[in-house]
Amino acid sequence: MFGLFKPALHTERLPDGQIDSVFSRLRWQLFIGIFVGYAGYYLVRKNFSLAMPYLIEEYGYSRGDLGVALAAVSIAYGLSKFLMGNVSDRSNPRYFLACGLTMSALIMLCFGFMPWATGSITAMFILLFLNGWFQGMGWPACGRTIVHWWSRKERGEAVSVWNVAHNVGGGLIGPMFLLGLWAFNDDWRSAFYVPAFFALLVAAFCLLIMRDTPQSCGLPAIEEYKNDYPETYDKSHEQEMTAKEIFFKYVFNNKLLWFIAIANAFVYLIRYGVLDWAPVYLNEVKDFTVDKSSWAYFLYEWAGIPGTLLCGWMSDKFFKGRRAPAGILFMSLVTIAVLVYWFNPAGNPAIDMIALVAIGFLIYGPVMLIGLYALELAPKKAAGTAAGLTGLFGYLGGAVAANAILGYTVDHFGWDGGFMVLTSACGLSIFFLVLALVGENNFHAQRKAGQEQQA
Repeated sequence: MFGLFKPALHTERLPDGQIDSVFSRLRWQLFIGIFVGYAGYYLVRKNFSLAMPYLIEEYGYSRGDLGVALAAVSIAYGLSKFLMGNVSDRSNPRYFLACGLTMSALIMLCFGFMPWATGSITAMFILLFLNGWFQGMGWPACGRTIVHWWSRKERGEAVSVWNVAHNVGGGLIGPMFLLGLWAFNDDWRSAFYVPAFFALLVAAFCLLIMRDTPQSCGLPAIEEYKNDYPETYDKSHEQEMTAKEIFFKYVFNNKLLWFIAIANAFVYLIRYGVLDWAPVYLNEVKDFTVDKSSWAYFLYEWAGIPGTLLCGWMSDKFFKGRRAPAGILFMSLVTIAVLVYWFNPAGNPAIDMIALVAIGFLIYGPVMLIGLYALELAPKKAAGTAAGLTGLFGYLGGAVAANAILGYTVDHFGWDGGFMVLTSACGLSIFFLVLALVGENNFHAQRKAGQEQQA
């Protein structure tokens, strides 16, 4: 099956006079492809959250039960991002990206048109698990494209701009839901089938414009073209690696990668703990109506766009390409915003909105930085797997806790108990980012000492 996704073969190199124009054109084309494609994945990822208030009211499901079902996405996504990330390192992203998105959209159509899909927790868990698995094919394919078409010195800005695609896609779910309610006689299942239709169009678009490596298009490797070689770069970095080499040589023995992966678990707990439960929390505690909750969902996602760009710029320019300091700063501010969101009493919707927007503005910067950091800690042929490890921790650790553990915590200890979990996660994310920063400082100090001894 995976042979269908095998990388494109290298083609005869273009004449030198054509390389600049073709490289420029294809980079814009590919950036549009991975941006629109990844936004499309988010059209069919978090729809279930908007439907949860209706499932509680119509079917009588508890918050904990729905949290378990919703956790299926995170469990499958974490495993898929890691395992399918390794497959993506040896695949053509053009087909890999489009296939995952198509299958995910078909799962959402099942939720939208087949009543049995929401008839039991088991059915929902299975379908959401499948959706999470197919969702795991998006990020690695985009990551492979980025490390092959953008050099190390320009990836900070490229990744920060590309990363807002999930804010664009995720933010559009709320307005699409309202559109579906208006167009289909208040049918809450339109939260599933309206975004799924647009996701299928996006998949077709990606299939048309995506390409594999520069060498498959008659171009030189990006390191040669930009004269931007990583310190450990050699010709072997252009050769496809075996799964064993990727896992055991470049991923599992990398201490810094483990630190940021654990930090990512707590960042994702906050990200999805706030996002997934916002419609329920705002309805139950802050007396928000459905339309206000949908717009709050939208603002949370879209606030991440300028926040991500600012965080990427700060890590490149202010912190000189170091990712951990910017992550620590932003997570400290997230802690403050979470506390405001928690302690603001009902009847002050403006403050709730501001706090929610602030969390969205701040949380997506660290999400982006950890993914970028992972790409930079491994050779480009192992980038999908390295990023997949952080995703494995983010989703199996953080997002599952946000869905299942947080749901049952609220059932038994109220929303105060839930927010105690969230604020603890803020502190632990900062702690592990500090460990990564210390490890990075030690690495550079040792490398400098070795260079001085050789001199």
